[in-house]
This record gives sequence, structure tokens and C-alpha cells, in this order.
Amino acid sequence: MSDSTLSSATTAGDSALDAIEHNRLELRERGRRALGITGDERPPALRPEIRRSGVGWYPLVALMALILIDQFQTSALTTLSPDIARSFGVSATVIAALYGLQALAMSFATLPMSAFVQARPRRAALAVITALTWSVATALTAFTGGILALAIVVVVVGAASGSVRSVHMPLLFDYYPASTRARIYSGYLVALWGSLALAPALVALLTYVHLTWRGTFLALGVISLLISLCAVRLRDPGFGRWDTEALRDLVKDEAEDPGAAAAAAAQEGGGNLRFFEIVRRLLLIPTVKRLLVGYVALGVMVTPLATFTSFYLDDEWHLGASARGVFNVCSYLLALPCLLVSGRYIERWYRSKPARVPRATAIALAVGVALIGAGVLMPVFWLMAICYAVGIAMFASSTAAIGTAAGNVVPARMRVHLASLANIALYGAGGLLGQLLLGSIYDSSGPKVAIFAVTVPGLIAAAIVFTAHRTIDEDLDRMVDEIVEQEEVRQLVADGTRLPMLSCRRIDAGYDGVQVLFDVSFSVDEGEMVALLGTNGAGKSTLLKVISGLLLPTRGSVRLHGEEITYLDPGRRLTRGIQHVAGGHGTFPGLTVVENLRTYGYSLGRDRRAVERGVEEAFAIFPRLAERRNQKAVTMSGGENQMLALSRVLLRRPQLLVIDELSLGLAPKVVGELLTMVRRINADGTAVVLVEQSVNIALATVEHAYFMEKGEVRFDGKAADLRERDDLLRAVFLEGTAKAAAR
Repeated sequence: MSDSTLSSATTAGDSALDAIEHNRLELRERGRRALGITGDERPPALRPEIRRSGVGWYPLVALMALILIDQFQTSALTTLSPDIARSFGVSATVIAALYGLQALAMSFATLPMSAFVQARPRRAALAVITALTWSVATALTAFTGGILALAIVVVVVGAASGSVRSVHMPLLFDYYPASTRARIYSGYLVALWGSLALAPALVALLTYVHLTWRGTFLALGVISLLISLCAVRLRDPGFGRWDTEALRDLVKDEAEDPGAAAAAAAQEGGGNLRFFEIVRRLLLIPTVKRLLVGYVALGVMVTPLATFTSFYLDDEWHLGASARGVFNVCSYLLALPCLLVSGRYIERWYRSKPARVPRATAIALAVGVALIGAGVLMPVFWLMAICYAVGIAMFASSTAAIGTAAGNVVPARMRVHLASLANIALYGAGGLLGQLLLGSIYDSSGPKVAIFAVTVPGLIAAAIVFTAHRTIDEDLDRMVDEIVEQEEVRQLVADGTRLPMLSCRRIDAGYDGVQVLFDVSFSVDEGEMVALLGTNGAGKSTLLKVISGLLLPTRGSVRLHGEEITYLDPGRRLTRGIQHVAGGHGTFPGLTVVENLRTYGYSLGRDRRAVERGVEEAFAIFPRLAERRNQKAVTMSGGENQMLALSRVLLRRPQLLVIDELSLGLAPKVVGELLTMVRRINADGTAVVLVEQSVNIALATVEHAYFMEKGEVRFDGKAADLRERDDLLRAVFLEGTAKAAAR
């Protein structure tokens, strides 16, 4: 292909990407409607939507059954904790620690579970297998001979029930239309809170018929095993059935190849990302970050509250195991109708304005926590019981809203990972911290003061959740934009449109909350040499870090040959052909020249011959490096270190080489040698992005240039045209002159 034809094709590709930008607002609005955000408060009737789902009520009922039995062992452990403590001769703090250990196991078990189902939809099978596991483990609790054996069983139950926390919510969101999401999830949580009533009721009944705590656990295990069998027909619906696919339908070609569509769906929403890349991606979403911090604060309250309540009822009101079970049943029963009612309101708020959801959630959470705290101060039992029950009901309603808000702002494939992070925050970080902080309060001041103390982190959690109203709408828009853009780019590739080799679109990025890049778009074609110019602090180095993966953008996309690489780790970008030479510090000072080159050869795997060929080629091009092959980099000049950094490119022929400040502090002769090397690399087919402090050197070397100022691109075009922009070039030269005069 000739240079003129190549340039024409690249221009067409850039124009096609620009057209996507022009359609963004219209498609975003259509995308929000596809996700159920219609601006009104009238959600469709539930039954027709259930029929439209094609799966009926069975998945919801089956998952409700699994979460119903999930709490058997945990609720029995908390209700019977005084009896277990007396049986093993341990304190309340030890039993509370067991509860925390179980929560910790449940939290961290979600990580391998998320990794297991990441590539393929096996969530339903995982849910069933783990349910059978914790059912057996619950029965085995009856046969533990000591506190250590009990701890082992508790950990097994916690780890197995991690599937509830990691896969149930994502499954429900994929089984049923987005228009029913809040109501379905609230109905599902009825089973969760119902289990908190059912398990104590069963405990009360079983102890009433004179079963010991061991007999109670055995009976619960058998019941759990029988109920879990009702879910064996569950099948995974696939990722993003009602949101990713709905967004793709806005732009996809009706005659597209099904295989291509499946491949696109696999990549969208994080399908090409590895586990920790997805985790890192999630932590860039402001709403997710706020809710996770809120979960930590909430976990400080939730984990010790269950245990302390049982001891409070035992010590303060002298209730036995059966009476404590009845109290818990009555306390949690009020949560069930509140959840059903709140689901309708959450659906309405979300449809009209999503920001209403975290605001209402925070208010409900704060009221519920305050009532729980006020309850333990009541001198009359029935007043205490009413405050506690209403507080639990408000708290339960807030959990439905938090789950709906969090699940809606992330792509479908990432919901399993989000659920894992949420439970690590809630039970792992928050729960462990709660045990450490509040266990000592219980030991020194008793259960009443301890329960009142746990309301403080609960109120903090409410305040944090409230702040999510500032970000949820924008995060929803970004998710819609990402999925729609992915589909539009795929359509362009399928239609034969030639896209730039590298394309950065609408990049926002910064450090420690300070934004540096603002809506930056930047592209490089195959074999092209581009200069990136601008004043110091304009954002040039920041953009290079975004390209190479050293810094993740808070907004926008980075694509290589149309494939999104926005959130890929730097190592994976290296294997895809992107190499970054950092100005002034691109070598290991304590290693010799040869060791530096061979160390970089790790990217070639076990191909030692290729490494040695690259080393010898570097020495042939830079004889000065050959003379210093056994000299440590720290003892060499700046120019020699820059030669060494540039020589690494010879070990792996990249598609794209980004060089930051090549001539910084170097003599003109050395700069000339380095530029000769850069031109040679470019002549071999490698595209080059050159950040250069010398405008004259840069414009004499490249044909295409970008000029940045204050984090924005002010010029994009031929280098010859930039020479005529005195207003831009003067900013560079005058800044350098002013600094020189200041010295």
C-alpha cells in the first residue's frame, strides 16, 4: 500500500471514530432506556417481564432456597454461642472470633470462585456444588470434639457459602430483565433475611424438643442438604444477557455473523482482562470505590453485632436458647414485607433518576442503625424489641438498594468480581476490624455498650453511601459508552474500515485525585513517527504512561488495532508490541550493560538465542556499549544510559515505541546518535511516539505532531503546519527562555 493510500485509509478510520463521538449522546440516551432508566416512575408489571425472561420463576426460587439454607450454620452458631462456649469452656470473645473467622473464609473464598467463572459461565454449577458442601459441613459440626475442630468446620462452611456472595447476584441480574432488577433482588433478599428468622426458629424448635446444640446442627445439616437438591436444574444464562446484549443491539448489524457476535460479546465488559486487571478496573469506578469503603465501615458493625446481640439477650434479659431464637425470628420477620415494598420504590427511583437510590439508601441505613443503638438503651423489653426489629428492617431495605446500585454501574462480566470485593470489604476487612476494635469493648464494658458502639461505624457507612449520588449517573453513562463504543468499533472492523494502529479516545487521567489529562484523543498509525510536544506539565508523559499501561485512565479508551487494551497490565501490552522508554531512568543502575539487556530479555521467554542476538545487535549499533558491556549502568553517562535503554528495543521488535524525553540533558552529538537509532527502528516498521523537549529536533524528525497544553490537545496535524503556529511554539520557547533567565 502506498503512503498516500495508507494516509487516506488512516484518515477514514479517524473519521469513523470521530463519527462515534458525534453519536455518543444519542446512543447513551437510548442505552439508558435499554437499561431501564426511562425518566418515569412506572416500571412494567412483574409477571409479564418474568415471562419475557424465558426462564420463569425457577431460578429466583432456587437461588432463594440456597440462600435460605446458607444461614443455617451461621445463625445456629450465633444463637447457640453461649451453649457452645460453655460446652468447650471458652469465652464469648472466642466464639465471636470463630464467627469472624467464618466471615473471613467466606470473603476470601470469593476470589478463587470469581476467577473460576471469569472465562466461562459456570456460576450455576458452582452455586449448587457449594450448597451441597456447606450442608454436609453443617451436619459435621455436630461431631466436632473441640474448639479447633469446630474452627475447621466453620472455615469450610464459610468458604463454601462464598458462592452465595459472589455468584447469586450476578446470576439474578443475567436471568431477568433490567426493568425488574430491584424487585427481583429485593425478593431474593427476602430469603436471606427470612433465613435469619427461619434458622433461629428451627433452633428454637429443636432445642424446645430437647435436642442439644450438637443435635441441632445435625438436624439443620440434613434439612439443608434436602433443600439444596431443588437447585440442581439451574443453568447459567451467560454474561450480560439483559444489559450488554441490549446495548449491543443498539448498533449491531442485523446480518452479522453469529460467531463474530459471540467473539465480541466475550471481549466486551472485561472479557479480555485477567482477574486482577478487572479488579483494578473496578477500583477506578468512583461509585464502586465509595460503596466499597461504605461496606468496610458497615462490616465493622455487622460482624460483631450478631454475636453481641445473643450475649446481650442472655446477660441483660436472661433469655435461654429457645427464647433468643424466638426473639431473632420476630426481629427479622418485619424485614420481609419491608424488602418487598422497598424493591418497588428502588425500581421507581432508579428508573426516574439513579442518584436517588444511594440517597434514599443512606437515609434508611442511618435510621435503621440509630434505632438499633437506641433499642439497647430502652429499659423496657418490648420497647427494645420494637426498636431493634424496625432498625433491622430499615437496614435490610438498605442492603437491597446498595446491591442494586453497585451491580448496575459495572459491566456484566465484572459483577462476580464486584461481589467478591464487596464481601471482602464487608466481612474480611470490616468484619475483622470490627472484631479487633469492638471485642475489647465487650470484654471491658459488656454487651450493651458494645452494641451501642457498633452503631458508630454504621452511621459512618450511611454517610459514605450517601456520597455515591454524586457519581452514579456519570458511572452509568461511562459503562454504556464503553459497551456501545466496543460494538461500533467491531462493526467498523467487520466492514473493512482501516483503523489507526493505536487510538486513544477521550482520555481523562491523573494522579492522587488530581486530573492531568482532559478529554485527550490521540492516534498513531503503523510505521508512523509522531512527535508529542508541549510545555512542561502539559501531560505528555502522563499520556505515554496511559498508552503503555503504567497509568490507568479514569475515563476513555485505548485501542490497539481495534482491540481495547485500556486496562491491560504493562506486561501484557509489551507482548502486544508496545514498548516504553522512560526518559532519564530506563535502566537498572546496579546491573551491568549485559545484565540490563539480558534482564529485559525475560519477555522473550526461554529463547536465549534471541536474547543473545539482540544483545550483539545492540553492541554492533552502539560500539560504546560494547566497550562497557561489563560496566554497571550507574557509572555511565546519561547519554550512554539512554543508549542502553533504547537498545532494549532490539531484543523485542515492537509495533509501537514510545520514548519520553530522548535528548534530556544530552550533548548534541549523543542526541544525533540516538535519533539515528530511532529512525532505524522506525524504518524497520515500528511506529514511534517521541516526546522531545527540543521542538527543532522533533519537527525535523517527524511528519506528524501533536501539541498539548494544560492536559489538552491544542494541535494535531503535520509537523510542517505546526511550524507555522507561532502562538503554540512561542509557548515552548518562551517558557524555556523564562526559566533560563530565572537561573
